[in-house]
This record gives sequence, structure tokens and C-alpha cells, in this order.
Amino acid sequence: MSEKRLITAALPYANGPVHIGHLAGVYIPADVFARYERRKGSDVAFICGSDEHGIPITIRAKKEGVSPQDVVDKYHTLIKSTFQELGVSFDIYSRTSSEKHHQVSQDFFINLYQKGKFTEELSNQYYDKQAGEFLADRYIVGTCPNCGNDGAYGDQCESCGSTLSPSELLNPKSMLSGNIPELKETKNWYLPLNEYSEFLEDWIIKGHEKDWKPNVYGQVKSWLSEGLKPRAMTRDLNWGVPVPLPDADGKVLYVWFDAPIGYISFTQEWAEKLGKNWKDYWQNESSKLYHFIGKDNIVFHCIIFPSMMKAHGDYIMPTNVPAFEFLNLENDKISTSRNWAVWAHEYIKDFPGMQDTLRFALLSSAPETKDNNFTWKDFQTKNNSELVAIFGNFVNRVSVLMHKYYEGIIPNSSTKPQELEEIEKSAKLIALHLEQFEFRNALGALMNLARFGNQYLQSKEPWKTIKEQPEETKNTMYVAAQIAAALGQLCEPFMPFTSEKLLRQFNMEKLRWADVKGELIAGGSKLMESELLFSKIEDEQIQEQIMRLENTKIENQKTNPKASPMKDEITFDDFTKIDLRTATILEAEKVEKADKLLKFKVDTGVDIRTVVSGIAESFSPEECIGKQVTILLNLAPRKIRGIESQGMLLLTQTPEGKLTFVTPEKPTDNGIEIS
Repeated sequence: MSEKRLITAALPYANGPVHIGHLAGVYIPADVFARYERRKGSDVAFICGSDEHGIPITIRAKKEGVSPQDVVDKYHTLIKSTFQELGVSFDIYSRTSSEKHHQVSQDFFINLYQKGKFTEELSNQYYDKQAGEFLADRYIVGTCPNCGNDGAYGDQCESCGSTLSPSELLNPKSMLSGNIPELKETKNWYLPLNEYSEFLEDWIIKGHEKDWKPNVYGQVKSWLSEGLKPRAMTRDLNWGVPVPLPDADGKVLYVWFDAPIGYISFTQEWAEKLGKNWKDYWQNESSKLYHFIGKDNIVFHCIIFPSMMKAHGDYIMPTNVPAFEFLNLENDKISTSRNWAVWAHEYIKDFPGMQDTLRFALLSSAPETKDNNFTWKDFQTKNNSELVAIFGNFVNRVSVLMHKYYEGIIPNSSTKPQELEEIEKSAKLIALHLEQFEFRNALGALMNLARFGNQYLQSKEPWKTIKEQPEETKNTMYVAAQIAAALGQLCEPFMPFTSEKLLRQFNMEKLRWADVKGELIAGGSKLMESELLFSKIEDEQIQEQIMRLENTKIENQKTNPKASPMKDEITFDDFTKIDLRTATILEAEKVEKADKLLKFKVDTGVDIRTVVSGIAESFSPEECIGKQVTILLNLAPRKIRGIESQGMLLLTQTPEGKLTFVTPEKPTDNGIEIS
């Protein structure tokens, strides 16, 4: 019977699309591992879905003026299709708003409740009287007590990175109404994490010091050293899984209680469809569980969720939790609020058919043990100098020469070439790295096999030996074909679309990983015409992406998001030519057959002149007469609807969008220069 492998990927919040940081830090590595385990012959359940509860969802809903359900429906669909486009091979991608998930989460809660695992505690929490609801941490803003940032949240200051509680904020305000919230007593159910300290110490600190990643092990050790405290597993909110108790109206399960249970509910959903037993994966000691997450989720997957499962008593513990660090973008932290990101769905649109290029680039820069960086120039180099020039070049050379010399039929070899040993060596080395969650090294081993293939062809020079040493040439091309076929097999976890093309070209099925050795395709087999594996990326394509980020940077520097971009620069000499004066409107009337135009007679102090302005939709003629205004005096005259306009009146907009004249602070003489 095949070994069970339960692989989960952190549930993405359905409050926005996924970006390359998410892909590099969780989903692409998890997919590589799942694909590799399937190729080993393991019975794999690769589980994920949208996290559709929690404060980020309700914040997005209030911001967009829609319901939370509208938000999650929109982004669940987008996220799911994005993963499919990128070849992320989830066995199921579900959602936590489903009836099935609500049922499983509530059953889990009741199980712990009936066993007496929770404590009921009264506490004072901030309450917005006007909004009529308790405030979650993210709905409270105030001044950070550590750095003085006025925009700190009730759970964290994003300026200095401090973890906070709402009671620590100075001058707290409600994000719902802007009012000062009041403290109000409420009851919630807590899981006493401190009671699980000894279990966590034995399981992780003593049991996984050598095989877990240092960043995961170190963070867990730090939490345990500081001492665990009870944590509320319910919240006073109106969006989430309702707490299944009679005295819990207006309360939902804490999002980090229900979200990881999603792994269980989604597995049940998948198993029911296929006629499998979900307990074989979750409640059988021979099954192995792997959580792929980002470093910000370590505490939830290594402290809270294991404590929940221990309290329940029926579930296995994770074999490993390979958490990744963060990926930066162009040497700056990826930020969804600042739109500083490369959105996955936009990449798919901008680079059609190049999903594997993104997978390759992100895996080769995977933030495995420390934060790493993505740049568009490096992305271009990885594609052009590695995928095109090394991998694609070798496969193309093999195909061209095979069709040129042998009409696409692989020749037989008269010997057992020693070079074929490189295939088995590469397969074993890639496997070794993947089982240690070293994805960059595994990808490097794959590329080294392609390099070996290029070097082998270059050293054998079949284009020279074909006439004088035809048997030697047959041996050479036989070996080259086996290496190319091996690349098609071994690249599948990393670049599934490329593998599909190569397997089609070589008329091969996927082999078990252990069988990728020796002769993979027999002499006499016919090669199909080659398909283009990779396309060169031109400088113009990269420059377009860089300019998009530059424009984002400009937008982020605005103190007023509604402000229009700065116009082209002028020199000081240009500025000195501008003649701005105070002036008074003497007469005003509408221009016939022009709904937007008003005609003014203006005393400029220099003369009395006519000015035409398109402001009739904002002002009546009567309310303009007698106003002191600012006029651009030396603007060249131009005819508007047959009337010569001699200057321009200066106006601006209020925050509400209403036009208003630029006027002197106090009444003054006409003709005064403004500088």
C-alpha cells in the first residue's frame, strides 16, 4: 500500500489576489513537493482553499461598500483560477465559507468544549457604541507606545513591527466610526496554551532540533521560552463560523481556530468525492503531514493548531513545517496596501504561456532560510541565460540533429555509455534536496544535468563525426536523447508545462522517480517535432514592468491620493515669465449655445479685458460678479466660440470636488503681482 502524504499550503485570505511573494514563499514549493511525492508513488492529498473569515475580509468589504460574501466570492474565484493557470496541482481547493467547513469546525469546537479543554473568561474589550459592535484588534487604531506612529493597529504597529494589544495603544479610535471606543465586558472561550507547553517542548524542541528548519525551530523555542498564555478561541464578530453554544450569540470562532481546521474539512470534502477515508490521512500514525507556510504563520501551525489537535486527541502531528521567509520586490518589502507587488494574475496576462519561467525564477530565488529579492532584470536573465540558453538550447540541439541525421528516429547504441550514469545521479541528488526542502539546490541539480548535456555534445561534436565515425555519432546522439528525455521527466515538479511538452515530443509517460535512470527511450523510437520550450524576453517587456513599479512608487509618495501627477518640469527662467495678478470680475454672462462657458469682463489693474472660462457648471454668472480672483495675465490670446479670451482665471478643487477661485487672503488692489 502506498504511503500517505498529507500536504497542506497556507490558506490565502480571500480579500485580494495572490502575488509573487505568496507563490515563492508557499505555493510553488508546496506544489513541487507534492508533484515529487506523487512521482515517488506516494498516496498524496494536496490540500488548500480560501480563508474567507477574519478581519481583512470585513475591512475590504467596508472599504468597497459591499458585503463580506461579495468580497470572498470575487477573490476566491480569482485566486483559484490563478493557481490553476500556474499549474499548482491541488487535489482540492475549497473555501472556509462552505457549509461543510462550518460543520467540521463547529464539531471540533464542541469536541474540545465537552472535554473541558476551554476556560470561560470575562474581559473588557473595546466597543464602538455608535457601530453597535465590539472591535476586533484591526478595527482599533491609535498611537504606538514604542515608536509614536499614529497609525498603529490594535495588534501590531507596521512602522516599528511591534506586536501590540489594544489596551497598549495611546489615543485609541474606532475605524468604524472614528469615535473613542469604550471598554465593555464580554465573555469568550480560551484555550490554555500554557497547559500544552510540556507536550510542545517534547515534540518540537526535543524531537525536531535536527530535521526542522532553523527559522521554525528557533521561533517556536522563543515562544516556549517566553511562556505560553491562554488564547481566546472565539471573537465578538458578525462574520465567521458561529460559536455552536446557546449562550454565544454574536460570537464566531477565532479565525486561527477555524482556518487550520479547513485542512481537515477540505480533506473530508475531497475524500467523500473519491470514496476515500479521510481518517487514513489525518488519524493514522503511518501518514505524514507537511504544512507549507510563510514565517508569519509559524506560531499558528506549530503552537496553536498542534495544541488544538492534541486537545482533541485523534490527530497526527506534522512531520515537518517547512516555513519560508519573505520575498522582497526590487529591494523593497512587498506590500499589498502600497500596491508594491507583482500580482500573479497580471503576470499570466502580461507573459502568456510563460508560467514555467515564473515558477523557475521564483524557485531559484526562494526565500528558504532568509528573506530574498526578486528583480525584473534578474527574472529576464534567468529566462534568457538559463532556460533559453542552457535548458532549451540543449533540447533543441538534440531534436535538430536527430531529425537532420536520422529523420527523428533515435539510433541504437553499440555500447553502454558511462555518461548515462549522470541521469541516475541527478535524479537521486534532486530527490535528496527536495526531501530536505532545499528547492533552490534541487533546481540547481536539474540545471546541472542540462549543462552536462550541452558540454557532452560540445565535446563529442557529432556534426564533425557524422561522416567519418557514424557509429560513434550514433552513440553520442543516443546518449544525448536519453539526457533530454531525463530532463523531461525530472523537470516535471518544477516546470510541469515544459515537462508536458517534452514527454509529448519523446512519446513518453511519466515514470516513477526511481525509474529515471539508464535507457529511458529505446533506440528506434520516433521523436515528434519539437515544440518551443522557452522564448527570449526582450528589454522592452522588462522596462514596461519596471515603469509600472516606478509609477506605483510615485503614487505611494503622494500625501493626497487624489492629486493628479506633476506636469513636465520647467526651468526657473520659464517660471519668471509667468505673470500672475490680482484682478476683480466686473461682469459675467453665459456664452450662447455653450453650456460650460462663461464670459467675464475683468479689471486686471493693468487694463480691463475679456476672459472666457469653462466653469458654467460650477458657478452662475451672478455669484462671480465682484469676486477678486487670480489671473494669468500674459497667456497668449485665443479664440473660444468666436470670442477672444485674453488670459486665464486660476481655480482649484475642494476635497469634495467643487471648483473654487484662487483668491487673495484679504481684499487688495487689482494688478498686484503674485510671486
